[in-house]
Amino acid sequence: MMHRPPPVDYSLKETKPHLGASDKLTSTYDLVEQIQYLYVRVVKARDLPAMDLTGSCDPYAEVRLGNYKGTTRHFEKKSNPEWNQVFAFSRDRMQATMLEVTVKDKDVVKDDFIGWVLFDLNEVPKRVPPDSPLAPQWHRLEDRKGNKVKGEIMLAVWWGTQADEAFPEAWHSDAATVGAVSNIRSKVYLSPKLWYLRVNVIEAQHLVPGDRTRFPEVFVRAVLGNQVLRTRVSMSKSINPLWNEDLMFVAAEPFEEPLVLTVEDRVASNKEEVLGTCMIPLQYVERRLDHIAINTRWFNLEKYVMVDGEKKKDVRFASKIHMRICLEGGYHVLDESTHYSSDLRPTAKQLWKNSIGVLELGILSAHALTPMKAKDGRATTDAYCVAKYGTKWVRTRTIINSFTPKWNEQYSWEVFDPCTVVTLGVFDNCHLQTGDKGNATKDSRIGKVRIRLSKLETDRVYTHSYPLLVLHPSGLKKMGEIHLAVRFTCSSLLNMMHMYSRPLLPKMHYIHPLTISQVESLRHQATQIVSARLGRAEPPLRKEIVEYMLDVGSHMFSMRRSRANLFRIMGVLGGFIAIGKWFHQICLWKNPITTVLIHILFLILVLYPELILPTIFLYLFLIGVWYYRWRPKHPPHMDTRLSCADNAHPDELDEEFDTFPTTRQPDIVRMRYDRLRSYSGRIQTVLGDLATQGERLQSLLSWRDPRATALFVIFCLIAAVVLYVTPFQIVALIAGFYVLRHPRFRHKMPSVPLNYFRRLPARTDCML
Repeated sequence: MMHRPPPVDYSLKETKPHLGASDKLTSTYDLVEQIQYLYVRVVKARDLPAMDLTGSCDPYAEVRLGNYKGTTRHFEKKSNPEWNQVFAFSRDRMQATMLEVTVKDKDVVKDDFIGWVLFDLNEVPKRVPPDSPLAPQWHRLEDRKGNKVKGEIMLAVWWGTQADEAFPEAWHSDAATVGAVSNIRSKVYLSPKLWYLRVNVIEAQHLVPGDRTRFPEVFVRAVLGNQVLRTRVSMSKSINPLWNEDLMFVAAEPFEEPLVLTVEDRVASNKEEVLGTCMIPLQYVERRLDHIAINTRWFNLEKYVMVDGEKKKDVRFASKIHMRICLEGGYHVLDESTHYSSDLRPTAKQLWKNSIGVLELGILSAHALTPMKAKDGRATTDAYCVAKYGTKWVRTRTIINSFTPKWNEQYSWEVFDPCTVVTLGVFDNCHLQTGDKGNATKDSRIGKVRIRLSKLETDRVYTHSYPLLVLHPSGLKKMGEIHLAVRFTCSSLLNMMHMYSRPLLPKMHYIHPLTISQVESLRHQATQIVSARLGRAEPPLRKEIVEYMLDVGSHMFSMRRSRANLFRIMGVLGGFIAIGKWFHQICLWKNPITTVLIHILFLILVLYPELILPTIFLYLFLIGVWYYRWRPKHPPHMDTRLSCADNAHPDELDEEFDTFPTTRQPDIVRMRYDRLRSYSGRIQTVLGDLATQGERLQSLLSWRDPRATALFVIFCLIAAVVLYVTPFQIVALIAGFYVLRHPRFRHKMPSVPLNYFRRLPARTDCML
């Protein structure tokens, strides 16, 4: 008899870890379990004796505690070396009571012993920030018998925690076998500052085509880095063409590439002739923070000719191009999916509002991680976490060879909008040795967690264990669980409540809206720029990490996602269907008492129609208060059933993980199949947006966003009171005149109710 494997538990688990410590504790590091570390800062040495026959010394320092040993870099022929390196030994893994700091001379066969300094761990002082760092002191070197020898070493030894500022850059005892130490350290990254570059190509004058016997077909090609756009062919087929067309780019500070424009003549179906070139450095481009008009400018076009085999500028060439060009900082550059956006502010810092609070994230530990690779004939995992919110990315240190890593690292972000999402991903580090270079090896995904801030109660610490889920071509797989502590602290409740009435995006998105195709193209370019810039950091935040955190590819067609969005719509409509069935039962007198009460209510509302609206708002208020006791107690997590990931058909998964364009079919079928996927992806997005609107309606009284529901419940109570004391006819007249008001009394900015509705949470951040 075959035994079925037990069902996989994809649920969210609440935990009660011991956060902080009983002794002195910094208020900025209280969401993680405190871990004691022995820190050893090796600063420098002086007056070291000559050890080689040449009268020189190649010194380095070795810090040893039991079986753990760390070494500094060595200097050649230097008796006064300066290392300034920090070593950290976890107290949980200590196997000795004496610390040895040894200075040795690097040699070909065997390193020579110069001298050492011993420390009794019971006499090492404690240090807790914000105490000032411990000052290093000179220590005289001794031989193995305890006699003083020539030479001194400057050291600082203290007990501390992971809150110590030396922690991120320190060498850790659990990474003694790692060659590329920089690739395992915890780091903080900042996304580059992104601007929209708007190039309004108006016209050109005095072009000189090569063939003057034909009407030129002129267009402008604009290149910024890897971004290439072109205008349409001018309708005025002359040497003074006219376009008046906008081209939009994404530019990142500091500006590295200039904008290159070439005016070209299409002389054949696959051949163009360059009529002039213009190169514009972005450092000198005017910046527009609001919708203020930008003046136009004429730019000279340059043309080069070949003279005696050399490329020289044609000084007789006098063509010009008329453009309006500016860097726009009033937009929010969409470098991530708008459903999961962690930053809705405009680019220009001058337009920022004051922060409304602080988000604190404690990355505690993970357990039951899946083996990700084989090393020395055995399975292993070297896990680290990456968290993103706003422009700040954080990366924890890598825990070597552990399926139950403990990070206990805490990070914080300023919050400017509660309707944003913090994203955390777990990865396996595949770049631990110095020889691991290039993109041949990629860090593997272990799972991802998204948490919407508006669903968190303020000043409450959430401690939960989140499932780490990854969808493979073979199906959904649970890769382990990650233990987090989250706290959202509000500095002003009134300011945060006011945010629900403000537009979701900056003003420029409504004054000069972008088209759907522009938004998709600009988002893709922004993602590529962020990925390239962060990949140049040290250690790099690699492309596969950035793309996974920014949900690259989420807009591609997937039968699984389409079916999930359809089920979401059915779930929204299910409430209206249930009301219809309930009313049908009332009509059929299934419950006579309820039917009689409905008849009485109906008569009252018919005789007194002014009671209809206040009664509805009063009922909504009572329902909202009644549902408060069943409000969600936990933050959202990946819902496998909502995503249709736990029962996806293998053919659907094969289609979802197929390349684009597909490699499964012949050429003609491939073309049709790709076209079908492209259009189906748009339909999938529309279905998701429709489901989002319905789920926002549901969230009015569900307390998923406690502040939004509180605002709505209070509004219902006030509306009920006002409508009870105000004649219905007056209310109807005011409402009718307001809806039919003249356009001059309307604003281009969305109304307060619409802004409030757009900020309501949906279940999009619970989907895989």
